[in-house]
Amino acid sequence: MIKKINPAMLADFYELTMANGYLEAGIGDKICYFDLFFRTIPDQGGFVIAAGLEQVVEFIENLHFTDEDIEYLRSKNIFTERFLEYLRNFKFTGDIYAVPEGTVVFPGEPLLTVRAKAIEAQFIETFLLLCINHQSLIATKANRIVRSADGRTILEMGARRAHGADASVYGARAAYIGGVIGTSQTAADQLFSVPVVGTMGHSWIQMFPSEYEAFKAYAEVYPHNAVFLVDTYNVLKSGVPNAIKVVKEVLWPKGIKKCGIRIDSGDLEYLAGQARKMLDEAGLVDCRIIVSNSLDEYIIKELVHHDAKIDSFGVGERLITAKSDPVFGGVYKLVAIEEDGKIIPKIKISENSNKVTTPHFKKVYRLYCKKTNKALADLITVYDEEIDETQPLEIFDPVHTWKRKTLVDYYAINLLKPIFKDGKRVYDLPTLEEIRAYCQSQLDTLWDELKRFEFPHKYYVDLSLKLWEIKDQLIKDQAEKYLKG
Repeated sequence: MIKKINPAMLADFYELTMANGYLEAGIGDKICYFDLFFRTIPDQGGFVIAAGLEQVVEFIENLHFTDEDIEYLRSKNIFTERFLEYLRNFKFTGDIYAVPEGTVVFPGEPLLTVRAKAIEAQFIETFLLLCINHQSLIATKANRIVRSADGRTILEMGARRAHGADASVYGARAAYIGGVIGTSQTAADQLFSVPVVGTMGHSWIQMFPSEYEAFKAYAEVYPHNAVFLVDTYNVLKSGVPNAIKVVKEVLWPKGIKKCGIRIDSGDLEYLAGQARKMLDEAGLVDCRIIVSNSLDEYIIKELVHHDAKIDSFGVGERLITAKSDPVFGGVYKLVAIEEDGKIIPKIKISENSNKVTTPHFKKVYRLYCKKTNKALADLITVYDEEIDETQPLEIFDPVHTWKRKTLVDYYAINLLKPIFKDGKRVYDLPTLEEIRAYCQSQLDTLWDELKRFEFPHKYYVDLSLKLWEIKDQLIKDQAEKYLKG
């Protein structure tokens, strides 16, 4: 078992070396701005669901270095004593703005912005990314799977396949935000009240002399939670008949009609169909059929398309690890600094055009149609810009600038909310149920074309004219420097 780690020490080592360097260079207190954003949507989907902010808040509020941490850093023989003493009383004193958890977000726009002293802003990079990257990835994957089921329920059952304990627990939390109805991960219920579910494994059945006796014993102990795993020996010749027999002998005399069977292997469509016939013919019309076994959104969508007689899906490894596209590429980039109280935009140039950053301290507005309440586009602006909803608004593609559209009868909402101000939290954390409900309300504002699994419609994320001109000028300035050099 790994010794408990102070989250502050989860920083990449270069954050510490840079922080030490900032202090020694006399710029440790320089105010700077960092954006956390992503460039591509996992699984080539149409959108991402932002998650992980609550854990970021907890981290910031408890950020500190222990004597043990400082002694470890001293042992590396590269940090100055002045820096190590600085860490002894360290705390975050800056500002953080972020989109609420459950917000639908798109490439290139800030999910979170930090305004803080250089050392403080640099320290928190890795933890912010690992929280938001992981949970946004799983929430997004979970929602794809939920949408594929077309109203049938999805359970998250991947605890033993997750990449470690934290990934299992926080993955279950994120999956619940994304729309699953429950999890097999007990700690996720204990910590976050994600509804926990679970009945029996194959070992329960093997412990008894017969499958019938195993089912009977379980029904007697858990009559109101009787879900029988029917594929230990033979689904149709043994499992389903024994389940039917036990329901009639144990549950019906108690007046209990609610029960279920789970199939964890084989041809799920065929077995579920045959099982449904057997259950209905025996009068068990209230018995639900749950299936599991390496499911994902594509398999589930196919089963639903074929009208498979399945009520619920238990999804494990392909959800909790986002197996088909397991890396969420969120990045954390410097976008501005302050000099004499003035904000100076900064840009990162790259030969890869999608790695060119958008400079400055910014706002992100979501533009909605007043008639339908559907999202039309997002507009990233400079921090001091306001949108006058009484006036037509022309937006344009920031790359193909001739592509333009004028919006009327719209309204705008600033997505970035203040979370910390001068190191103090100013944001009331919502409950997980509130986050989940907010996420669903966000999804309701999207056009169906954005929700396609293949070739979804591209949602527009545009820049205001003022911001576009600032970015364009910085690119030109850098190009001129290279030409002169």
